[in-house]
Amino acid sequence: MCAVALKVLTWNVNGIRARSAQVLALLADERPDVVCLQEIKASPEKVPGDLFVAADYHAHWHGQGGYSGVALLLRRERFAETPRFTHPPFDLEHRIVVAEVGTTVFASVYVPNGGKDFAAKMSFLRELDAWAAELAARERRLVLSGDLNVARTDSDVHPVFRAEMIGQLPEERALLESLFARGLVDVGRSVAPDDDRLFTWWAPWRNARARNLGWRLDYVVASRALVGEGTTCVSRRDVGTSDHGPVIALLRGP
Repeated sequence: MCAVALKVLTWNVNGIRARSAQVLALLADERPDVVCLQEIKASPEKVPGDLFVAADYHAHWHGQGGYSGVALLLRRERFAETPRFTHPPFDLEHRIVVAEVGTTVFASVYVPNGGKDFAAKMSFLRELDAWAAELAARERRLVLSGDLNVARTDSDVHPVFRAEMIGQLPEERALLESLFARGLVDVGRSVAPDDDRLFTWWAPWRNARARNLGWRLDYVVASRALVGEGTTCVSRRDVGTSDHGPVIALLRGP
């Protein structure tokens, strides 16, 4: 890989079959180098055929049935060799897919919501943190993107929704901070440290999306060496019909 800027796009699509045309249009408009999708809610054979060759991407679809599921796509123009896609041992519900390219590791991740099984969410976050620590020990650069299902601080939740509830609990936030402490940067917050309306998810009621009454649950997280002058990160509230908006970041190239 050359040292030119790296464009990363992450989006919880809430069903790839319902939003395949929207994904393809966004890829054509943005031409990201790395695409991380969550909640695809489809097994690979059910993913619309055009997306397997979407704009010349190496693509790995990791889902089963109508629940959960993630995908990771790497643009062939940027990554000539076909990557090896893998899943860490703590991937029990089709929630993470990884590709290691040289000394850089890319991951698309969908952390459990925790509403039905909070213990499983905490276990996943602990395992994710330990995995990131192991990569740091191996001196690997990490670009981890997806729906982490935790609002990092109160500033990441609209005041009307701030409460002591799952997604905002101190123990969840502590694990998220432990993850960032592995030499990682919350790219969206680093670019806009004082923006208290930097939301990525909106409840499907009270006209919440139009009014930007939301939570920030979707992140691009990257090793410090990949973040610096020229780094950008935006949440696209104007795109698509998922309850999440895509997040697009421009990083330093590895």
